[in-house]
Amino acid sequence: MESQVVLEKESLWSRLYYGHTNYSFVKNRRRWYTVSLIVILIGIGALFIRGLNFGIEFKGGTSWQVTNSSLTVSKAKTAISPLGLHQAVIVSLGSGKNTTIEVQADLSRYPVSQRATIENQVTADLAKAANVSQSKISLNDVGPTWGGEITSKAIRALIGFFIAISLYIALRFEVKMAIAALIAVVHDILVTIGIYAIVGFDVTPATVIALLTILGYSLYDTIVVFDRVKENVKDLVDSGKMRYSDGVDRSMNQVLMRSMNTSIVAIIPILSILIIGAEILGATTLQQFGLALFIGLTTGAYSSLFVASPILASLKEREAKYVQIASRVASREAKAEKAARSKPKSVNSESNARNQKKRSAKESSLETEPNQLGRVIVDRTSNVSSTVEDDSEIDFDDDIDDANLGGDDGADTNDATVVSADEDNEATEGSDRVRPKLIEPGSRQLRSTSRRRR
Repeated sequence: MESQVVLEKESLWSRLYYGHTNYSFVKNRRRWYTVSLIVILIGIGALFIRGLNFGIEFKGGTSWQVTNSSLTVSKAKTAISPLGLHQAVIVSLGSGKNTTIEVQADLSRYPVSQRATIENQVTADLAKAANVSQSKISLNDVGPTWGGEITSKAIRALIGFFIAISLYIALRFEVKMAIAALIAVVHDILVTIGIYAIVGFDVTPATVIALLTILGYSLYDTIVVFDRVKENVKDLVDSGKMRYSDGVDRSMNQVLMRSMNTSIVAIIPILSILIIGAEILGATTLQQFGLALFIGLTTGAYSSLFVASPILASLKEREAKYVQIASRVASREAKAEKAARSKPKSVNSESNARNQKKRSAKESSLETEPNQLGRVIVDRTSNVSSTVEDDSEIDFDDDIDDANLGGDDGADTNDATVVSADEDNEATEGSDRVRPKLIEPGSRQLRSTSRRRR
């Protein structure tokens, strides 16, 4: 009880730090699956409708480059905007005196006769904006062959990555953990590609490199969770103390703060690249790389908690061993709940204090008003108290000396007066019946003589 009160007083960050949270990740798995499925379906729809916006390295095109420290991306964009180039991309390479402005455009949609004119016009406008001669402008035609080679190599690397990581997880943990981890990785790839298709970000070689990078990060976070799951399953689940899904929930709550810290520490430098490097300093190449990393890291942190672990629980709970454990745990919980319902309610402390106060008040009244005293006989078998008054008359003589308790006309000095406790105290559940209080004739609380009626 004391520990529960302490936990209730803890702040959210304190509970996260010490792993005292109790979020139900597995029980709410349908919610996480629905969110991921909606994002993936929207991305697939955008992929078929709009497609990916491949850069010049993948689809080919024309590139203009000029090395000049005074020319910026905004000036170059202003210079060529009247030409209305289709999907023109302007990037800044290098820094200081070695700053190079590159303009990329796809001229395949224009007739062959107009391409030469457009190339010369762009060269002249850039030379004028940079205040250099046209000979300082380099013109290159980029074919899609290089981008195709990068794509094929990336696909081969991705397949090798899947095989290697599957073998490692299967040997280090188990096969079903490897399956759950690979599903989470595929989830990250689909979500990242879908976001690129929805927003229309450029897909460049830097994007491919970043995509391969985030796969390793996503698996790292998943392995951390699975390692804790393995420990808790061995200590708590296999011993029959909890279900497999409960063990997964416990593990995820224990590593939740670690996963959050890892993700935050990794995302902060990426945001610096995007905000400071790309937006402020104009390093567009960093933007292409950082954007893919940012999306991938965020998706990987989500999938390690809300996709991989719930999928693992779904796969393992179907095994006969864990089905039996879940059945035993459910039976034990049902018995505990039934026992809790049948247990009588105990009298609270306030009721006890109130009864004690009443008892003290009545005992005080018995001492101060002895003329009202009767003889109470408690029937222990029927739990009924009855007051029986003797046919004798009870008189109290205040003038009798303390040492002499004898009375007139054969006073019965051996008689004892029995006084019962408060009747309310007998009805108190879970407590022993209060025994009658015997007041001996020699006590100072009561001096009495009995005289028989003549």
